[in-house]
Amino acid sequence: MIDKLKRQFHSRTATILGSKDVMKSAVMLPLIEQHGDAHILFEVRAFTLQSQPGEICFPGGKVDKRDLSYADTAKRELCEELGIQSQDIEVIAPLDILVTPFRGIIYPYLGEIKKSATLSPNPAEVDSVFTVPLSTLLEMEPETFETNIHFELGEHFPIEKIANQSKYNKRTHTFTELFYYYDEHVIWGLTARILHHFLQTIKEAETKE
Repeated sequence: MIDKLKRQFHSRTATILGSKDVMKSAVMLPLIEQHGDAHILFEVRAFTLQSQPGEICFPGGKVDKRDLSYADTAKRELCEELGIQSQDIEVIAPLDILVTPFRGIIYPYLGEIKKSATLSPNPAEVDSVFTVPLSTLLEMEPETFETNIHFELGEHFPIEKIANQSKYNKRTHTFTELFYYYDEHVIWGLTARILHHFLQTIKEAETKE
């Protein structure tokens, strides 16, 4: 029996447990060169959207069956939202995957919008765009605030069958939210987490050089 299991698991590649049953999205952290400096482009979501109107985000959206990869999802969504051609985007590298309690799994990518691109944002999704010099962001320290998520057991959850049950009833999970400020813009939430990861990766790489 063990030999059979060895054969079955020999070439298996690990994935994220439960990933088949959750929503998957991909986003692009887009770099663009302006005045000889690298900038990061951000979107202000259209105020007519039902979800997070007016908030700041990176281009991205849900994975579609036609997408060949998560990178293709991020690239397609960026092109649709900013009105640019696929050949004007270069996917540079994947960033760390986010597993979130409410938004499923998010696959971020680092990309470059080439100088040949002409941006024409889709007004149904994007109110406006703005860029921030990468050098400016690298000098920033985000403000941090704690957020609490409270868990409540369902009506028929068999709490009496669990050892140490008092520790499980109405648990609270605390995590840290990051806030970056640039002019009148407030960058927070998942966008700030992806941005922070990218900036920290740069700083860590530079300390090793």
